[in-house]
Amino acid sequence: MSVNPAPRRIRDADARDLKFRSLAADIRRGIMAGTWAAGAKLPTEAQLAAETGLSLTTVRRAFDDLVQEGLVVRRQGAGSFVAQRQPVRRRSRLTVGVLLPDTQLYYPRVLQGIEETLSAQDVSLQLATYNYVPEREDSSIEFLVDSGVDGLILVPTLTGIDNPQQRVTDLMSLKVPVVLLERSLTDLGPGDRTEHVCSDHQGGAYDAVQHLHGLGHPRVSLLTRSETPTEAAIVAGYQRAAADLGFEPQIHRVPRQDWENGAPDRLMVELSQSGASAALVFGDREATLLEAAARRAGVRIPEDLALVSYDDEMADLAEVPLTAVSPAKHRMGKMAAEILLRRLAEGDDCPIHQVRLRPRLVIRESCGATWQSAHNEQE
Repeated sequence: MSVNPAPRRIRDADARDLKFRSLAADIRRGIMAGTWAAGAKLPTEAQLAAETGLSLTTVRRAFDDLVQEGLVVRRQGAGSFVAQRQPVRRRSRLTVGVLLPDTQLYYPRVLQGIEETLSAQDVSLQLATYNYVPEREDSSIEFLVDSGVDGLILVPTLTGIDNPQQRVTDLMSLKVPVVLLERSLTDLGPGDRTEHVCSDHQGGAYDAVQHLHGLGHPRVSLLTRSETPTEAAIVAGYQRAAADLGFEPQIHRVPRQDWENGAPDRLMVELSQSGASAALVFGDREATLLEAAARRAGVRIPEDLALVSYDDEMADLAEVPLTAVSPAKHRMGKMAAEILLRRLAEGDDCPIHQVRLRPRLVIRESCGATWQSAHNEQE
């Protein structure tokens, strides 16, 4: 099954909406990561407004969202507190195990989608994380299986290992059904018989480059953090877009740690020398660092350099809010849970589901869309 609608370009009509949603997401991540335990008192709305520079109205809207989700409770005269998690009422014998690299940044919304779907069916969830340490994966999976789960949703390590195909074969041979999330063996083509739900990162990168090219940038560079599971697909999508649009690819691969150690300033020099007027940057953190380097170099965003970032986790918080490729994280989690529950209910009669969700392109100031339109109208 393929889910590849035409890309939807979303223009932020109200920056305040983005700010309150972003603040709510930050608080939500903190709660899920254990920064604030169940029952802990949260900072007051006035404190958060002072710390973040946001208006009191924006902060209050963020809290309102979290209260509606059941993550936060307000106590009159006392403040806001992390809600106590209610025990799951078990009317089902099913338990689903979920293995994630971590519960930071990318995965909280994925996990929320899984939790909502399982909870609606009175299925309990057993979570394990391995903090991107491959050596911990097997013990975490063994823990989940030994705890009696009926099925597994896994985000395993498939890059930087000797035999990814054998790794997947071993995972699919576990004694319970397995759905992979954000991982698949794309090189196998029809030989890939895994059940999976993934983002179409090639399509996301392609749409970003096409958008920048359509704004009048004849050459678009790609800047990535290397050695990540997503990078290969983003590079492939970028290269295909460059070929289709008729320009020579310019790819700058930088190790994650180097982005904090002078790489953004060096990259600004290279971009200037290449004559590129636009870049796709993987991911949000790296694009934010590049914006700071551009400011130091006297390069204006987006007038001199248009940017699109990848992931849309904190893109709207950048100094110049970043246009971003936004994977459907919440939907991905829901679909992975739905597919696993269907597999558990139907067994071998259930067809193999292989789902790819094409990310959206969220338009903000950094790509120059607003500036470009105004510039063209003046001409």
